[in-house]
Amino acid sequence: MQRRAVLALVGVLAVVVAGLVAFRALDRGTPLQQALDLVPAGTSRAAWTDWAGVRTELGADLDDGSSAEAVDAFLADAFARDLSSMSALGTSAGVVQEQLGFSPATLEWELLAQSGDGAVEVMGVGDDVDLDDLATRLRDLGWTEPEEADGVWVGGPDVLSEVGSMLTPELQHFVLLGDRGIVLASDQAPYLEEVLEVVRGDAEAADELADLAGALEEPLAAAVYDGAYACEELAMSQADEDAQAEADQLVAAAGGVHPLTGFAMGLRRGGDVRAVLQVEDADDAPGDADARARLAAGPAPGQGGDFGDRFSVAGAGSDGREITLDLRPADGEYVLSDLTSGPVLFATC
Repeated sequence: MQRRAVLALVGVLAVVVAGLVAFRALDRGTPLQQALDLVPAGTSRAAWTDWAGVRTELGADLDDGSSAEAVDAFLADAFARDLSSMSALGTSAGVVQEQLGFSPATLEWELLAQSGDGAVEVMGVGDDVDLDDLATRLRDLGWTEPEEADGVWVGGPDVLSEVGSMLTPELQHFVLLGDRGIVLASDQAPYLEEVLEVVRGDAEAADELADLAGALEEPLAAAVYDGAYACEELAMSQADEDAQAEADQLVAAAGGVHPLTGFAMGLRRGGDVRAVLQVEDADDAPGDADARARLAAGPAPGQGGDFGDRFSVAGAGSDGREITLDLRPADGEYVLSDLTSGPVLFATC
């Protein structure tokens, strides 16, 4: 009787845990947050592209039968609007379309997540991507088929180079998860196994990045960084000594700022850009919002000129630990791609 009771309790707990994992994924408010729930907790930076949204924004009429030339033309249009800078597939979209049967022309979305342990491409697929067809193509092109349906298709650099010389290395190995509507890819097969543990609910996901990304709402393209990466990648230390000295004076005049624990920036429908800057203490956020809004409206040491030449600050505020700056780019300015690498004064730590 005791053994049956223990087994029953274990079964109940398993159901509860599985339910909590499923609830976590379903509870997320945006596709970007749901995608971040599929990557490991150690992820330090992620790059997002909502390809279905980009196609709608550009009025692109593409499908799985579109030519490589049509796909490349679409990517050129997306580049001109700063909508493709976060993608790992941009330089090889036409080749991927022809050889593998999917591309930005057919994917729902794409997330490139990177950490010190590895990188993974997570791709959302819809009705225009046939995973049975993809499996056939991988098999014919030289990938080694896994024994299990959700296992890793092993390729490698030699296999990938036969497909095309410009393909991102992240497409060396694949996992096809038709029941979840996603494809995983990485340049490291063992890292894909780690990602699979997260997808199955057996390992922790990048919850902090997912929480931070919520303030972006539903961007067409976005970058999301943890604090350590943001404070390194966006640091004024990348500028020369004169620019650093000017930056110090500007920060002091603005009232000072506190170190960041997270940073996100997203390009929204219609062209506006939102920056989200997270600090450790919620009590510091209102003051930081005022200071960083002033910095975002002034000179841009280390980059040259003024931020005002590139965008206007349409709004600034804080909610808890998160500071939000809404930016309106000037015509022809590439605010997302330019300001997700440093030095960026208003994102200084």
